[in-house]
Amino acid sequence: MTTPVITQRFPGRSVLVTGAGTGFGAEIAFRAAQEGARVGVHYNRSKDGAERTAERIREIGGEAVLIQGDITSWDDIKAMADTAFTAFGGLDVLVNNVGDVAREQMSWRDITEESIQHVLDVDIKGTLLCTHEFGARMLEQGHGAIVNVGSTVVVRGSARAPQYAAAKYGIIGLTKSYAAAFAPAVRVNVFAPGFIETEATLRRDDWKSGRAEKLRSMTPMGRIPGPAELAGTALFLASDDAAHMTGGFMVADGGFNMVGA
Repeated sequence: MTTPVITQRFPGRSVLVTGAGTGFGAEIAFRAAQEGARVGVHYNRSKDGAERTAERIREIGGEAVLIQGDITSWDDIKAMADTAFTAFGGLDVLVNNVGDVAREQMSWRDITEESIQHVLDVDIKGTLLCTHEFGARMLEQGHGAIVNVGSTVVVRGSARAPQYAAAKYGIIGLTKSYAAAFAPAVRVNVFAPGFIETEATLRRDDWKSGRAEKLRSMTPMGRIPGPAELAGTALFLASDDAAHMTGGFMVADGGFNMVGA
C-alpha cells in the first residue's frame, strides 16, 4: 500500500458522515477533515467512538460537530438535519455510511425474523430516510452531494446473510430514484467497497479461521485494505471531479468481482 497524497477537495465545505464513531465511517470523517471539510460526526450509540473521531479531527486543526440520532427514526433524522444545517449554515455533503451486515450470523440457516427486520430497517429505511430528508433540504439550498455506502455483495449475493444482500440491492434502487428526483442540483451515488479489514471484521470467527487468506488469494490486488485506504475513494463521489456522476454505482474491491458491461 502506498501512502495516499491528501488533496484539498473540500476546503470550507461541510460533510456529515453517519456512523462516524467506528470503522469505515470514522475514517471517512477524518479524511474529509484532512481535505479541509467541516465535519459532522454522527453516532447512535457509539458516543465514545464519535468523541474519539472528533478529537482526531480537532488535533489536525479541523472542525467537528457531534450529531446523535437513530437513523431508523424519521423524527431523529429531522433533528439531525436541523442540527447539521444550523451548525454549518447548510450542508454540502452527506455520506450515508451506517449499515448492518448481520455480522454475528454465520449461515443462512441461522436467519431470524428479527435480524431481517433490523437489517432492512437500518440499511434500506434508514438510508432512504436520510437521503430523503437531507436531500430535500439540499435541494432547497440549491446544491449538494450524497454518497450512499453500498456493497459488492450485490454481485454474488450472500449465502451467509441473504437479508444483507437484499438490503444493499435496495440501496441501489433508492439511490437511482432520488438521483432522478433531485437532479440536477443534488447528486446521489453509491460507493461499493469490497471486503474491508475493520476492527469488527478482524474479530469475526470466520475471518480468523481462514476466510481472510482465501479472499486475499481470490483478489487480484492481493490484499484486503483497511478503512483508511478507501475513505478517499468514497469521498471522490462527493467531489467536483465527480460533478457529472449521479445515480451511479462505483466499485472498489481490488478486482475481486470484476464487474463490468
